[in-house]
Amino acid sequence: MSKPIVGHLDPYFFEIVTGIRDMLKEAYGTANPFTMAISATGSGGMETAIANFVSPGSKCAVFANGFFCDRQTEMAKRQGATVVRLEKPWGETFSADEARDFVLREKPDVVTFVHAETSTGALQPGDAICAAAREVGALTVVDCVTSLGAMPIELDRMGADIAYSCSQKGLSCPPGLSPITVSPRAIDWLKSGRKAPKQTWYFDLSLLADYFDGARRYHHTAPITSFFALYEGLRSIAEEGLANRFERHRINHLAFVAGVEAMGLAMHVAEGHRLWSLNTPRVPEGIDDAKVRARLIAKHGIEIAGGFGPLAGKIFRIGLMGVLSTEPDVLFFLDAFEEALREEGYRPEARGAEAARAVFSAELAAA
Repeated sequence: MSKPIVGHLDPYFFEIVTGIRDMLKEAYGTANPFTMAISATGSGGMETAIANFVSPGSKCAVFANGFFCDRQTEMAKRQGATVVRLEKPWGETFSADEARDFVLREKPDVVTFVHAETSTGALQPGDAICAAAREVGALTVVDCVTSLGAMPIELDRMGADIAYSCSQKGLSCPPGLSPITVSPRAIDWLKSGRKAPKQTWYFDLSLLADYFDGARRYHHTAPITSFFALYEGLRSIAEEGLANRFERHRINHLAFVAGVEAMGLAMHVAEGHRLWSLNTPRVPEGIDDAKVRARLIAKHGIEIAGGFGPLAGKIFRIGLMGVLSTEPDVLFFLDAFEEALREEGYRPEARGAEAARAVFSAELAAA
């Protein structure tokens, strides 16, 4: 980010944009030519996806099991769509049969779901949702904010049409950009299938494509330093190798879970449905999560999040993503976490770090 800033129409900037596109395609697991980074945060990526593909009078089906599904709902309503929701308690996921039955019953124009729900730590498989959506001719919009760069997405295999993410989580870059990718099928719909005028200008993908890919006509002043940062972050991922990066996140997640469970804490999300990048142990009974979090930041400089909405005061939200997903970070955190819990009156059943070390040793032996 310390490189000299070039102009937003400079040929070098578009070289950076091209490099970003190529590396994002690999991270998403897609061959979509229409892949770019929107000059906005992840919420801007969400609004781009909704505003372009959800039109007034259309029907939008939302798989609702967390905060960011609710945000998709609100954005779709503001576009004038009729929104139908299949709801589950925050932290649960939808089975293939539930997904198929809902989509085939509602026959929507657009289906949205969150692949990696930041508010709960749950991972929602998308294969059945996308297959059902294609069966009824619907487009799918997928939130990959907390999975891109930390877990396999395999968007083309999933069959999704539109996906968005952010730059600051699994990609370990500063916030401010939202990687988005759009299938050729969705692009065709945007060109010839959408009848209503778009209700957005800044997030109009046709205008953005003309800037980034087409005639490179001025659209907005892109945040050059943020693009430099994203380019370097993606290069770091390429140097590590995606498979290696995913495996690192998987092992660190397993070690973390072993550690907190050894202390006697329970995970909020069922095994097999958990994010590797965002862990959500439940707050022990009688413990004030805000006080534990305050101790961590005051004494160790560690910031973790609490739950909100129906999970307020019930879970801790602990990120282990990108450059922070390492064995030393896991062990350091577990020791500090155990200390903060003890100081608030909780008595762990066993040492969390020791249980995590056992996982690391077993994974090393198996490698």
